[in-house]
Amino acid sequence: MTVREIKEKLKNADLKITPQRLAILEAIYKLNNHPTADNIIDYIKETHPSVAVGTVYKVLDALVENHLIKKVKTENNVTHYDGIIYNHHHLYCSESDRIEDYMDEELDELLEKYFSNKGIKNFNIEEIKLQINGRFKKRGGIKK
Repeated sequence: MTVREIKEKLKNADLKITPQRLAILEAIYKLNNHPTADNIIDYIKETHPSVAVGTVYKVLDALVENHLIKKVKTENNVTHYDGIIYNHHHLYCSESDRIEDYMDEELDELLEKYFSNKGIKNFNIEEIKLQINGRFKKRGGIKK
């Protein structure tokens, strides 16, 4: 994602375009691997060494609140950040704490149909997303 596109996202969310917000959102997109706050801090410190750790956390919270990124929690209760805001699922490796995106329209349709027919009493479903836990094989990619 380009800086211009990031600026547009911030503008559309009615957020002031600041160097810190640009750097943090750019880091999330460039790292592209569901980074933790520490990953983001390490990344932006190379180009923005004066950005305070507290500022990073405040910006991350603002980006989440304004639906520009999402939080993803792992089994170890570690918070990761996801720049993909449309509905998708995650594959979580319990061995390495790695998270990969998993998109499957057939699965989405199956889940939506199931819960549309079955429903949950006294509960309105807003979003259905799965976190599939397991271990990645040493070689090879995600099988879809």
